[in-house]
Amino acid sequence: MAPQPRRNSRPSRSSSRGKRVSTQKNPAFPGRVVKVWVALVGALTVVGGGLLMVDGRSVPRVDGMSLSPLAAAAFEGRRSDPVYQTRQAIEAGRWQAIVIHHSGNVIGSPASIEREHEARNLRGLGHHFIIGNGQGMEDGQLHIGYRWLDQLPGAHAAGDNGDWYNRNAISICLVGDGNRRPFTQAQLDRLDTLLDSLCRELNIPRDRVYLHSQIAPVSDPGKLFPADRILTAGPDQQPGAPVAGRPNAAPQPTKTASAERGTP
Repeated sequence: MAPQPRRNSRPSRSSSRGKRVSTQKNPAFPGRVVKVWVALVGALTVVGGGLLMVDGRSVPRVDGMSLSPLAAAAFEGRRSDPVYQTRQAIEAGRWQAIVIHHSGNVIGSPASIEREHEARNLRGLGHHFIIGNGQGMEDGQLHIGYRWLDQLPGAHAAGDNGDWYNRNAISICLVGDGNRRPFTQAQLDRLDTLLDSLCRELNIPRDRVYLHSQIAPVSDPGKLFPADRILTAGPDQQPGAPVAGRPNAAPQPTKTASAERGTP
């Protein structure tokens, strides 16, 4: 008689294991979203700074942080806004003006703009802030550069008064070419929000927000930039012409710091 195959008396795992369905609900806590973003931003800053300490070679300075439009909106009006969580303290009266630029290329990112600036013998990214247009960066994405995080002078302004603006003005660059294409709505909304915040928190009069073309003989941020919307007093001067009450009459800084000359 042929031996019968042994039957396994143990129940199969598939039959004994039922699917466990959690009955717990996950309530939404608005504050938790902000806490998560704060932790993420802090981690990005630490990682970026750590990369600079790898051996003794010169490392390109792009160790900033980038905020998606959603994250930036979540921080608006909060003291935890990463714009003001700098590695060096922001001194009262340190910044006295703001200059708006474009990158000059329809595609760009902090890394690509940094490479252009390095090619001009600048020490890393010359701007304090960059706002993306969806090509190379997310549309409306805000990049906070290392010069802002470390409260360093910029390397962005040309013209006879370029050195003063490099030392005392905040540089905001929009990715794009304002002579070829309009900037996106998300970029302009982010720019307007950032300008309102910086002017309010740092006591910078809105009439000290300039286009690069108002302080130097350049076409930057381009003829398609909506100056009448962004600037309180629209640009009534030709590119390169002195602006009444502006750079020569601008208050001189109480402290000086070494700055690079550059025309990014």
